[in-house]
Amino acid sequence: MTSMHTNTSDESLWRLFSAVLKRDLLLSFRRKSDLVNPLIFFLMVATLFPLGVSPQPAVLSEIAPGIVWVAALLATLLSLDSLFRSDYEDGTLEQVILSPQPLMVVCFSKVVGHWMTTGLPLTLMSPLIGMMLFLPAQGMLGLMSSLLVGTFTLSLIGAIGAGLTVGLKRGGVLISLVVLPLYIPVLIFGTGVVEAAAMGVPYDGFLAIMGAMLALGCVLAPVAISAAVKISVSG
Repeated sequence: MTSMHTNTSDESLWRLFSAVLKRDLLLSFRRKSDLVNPLIFFLMVATLFPLGVSPQPAVLSEIAPGIVWVAALLATLLSLDSLFRSDYEDGTLEQVILSPQPLMVVCFSKVVGHWMTTGLPLTLMSPLIGMMLFLPAQGMLGLMSSLLVGTFTLSLIGAIGAGLTVGLKRGGVLISLVVLPLYIPVLIFGTGVVEAAAMGVPYDGFLAIMGAMLALGCVLAPVAISAAVKISVSG
């Protein structure tokens, strides 16, 4: 009897997760700017660095890991304000909080949707940026691996800041102030993975630490996000 109840509960949570994820993806594809803006920003930042630093291939290949990761971080940060904003403005978020459905599942599903429309496209686009910055071919796998893991962690951390500031009219700047210090470890280890891969050095240790941060974020972040949303909406 207990096993049947558990299975039914798990199925209902999975249906809730799938429904929220499907809804967010459909809304994102209807608003093309939500998909295109982070990619354009990613490309623009990566393009401006050679103009401001040096167009020499030797210089660019050395600083390429940091450039790509800083650009990906800023592009992710750019899209965070819209994570809960539309749901808050039309009253959906308040109804979700009042409903018996677990808010943590809804929040985690929205984070997954945000990563699928922001972090995943950035990861797929990163080899093009790497080629533009003369990153060695042996570093491409490390670049994509680090971004695949790291951008999901960025979305989890960023959602906490988005939840805290969703009730404010101009929350974009505050999100940056809250989130950027927490992004630093991800930036450091993500850049370390790409640098090690470009030099042909094993980068498993850096990637394992990033995986541990992601696992910890998947466990703790949904609790923090749901609490932040409740505080912001009720305040």
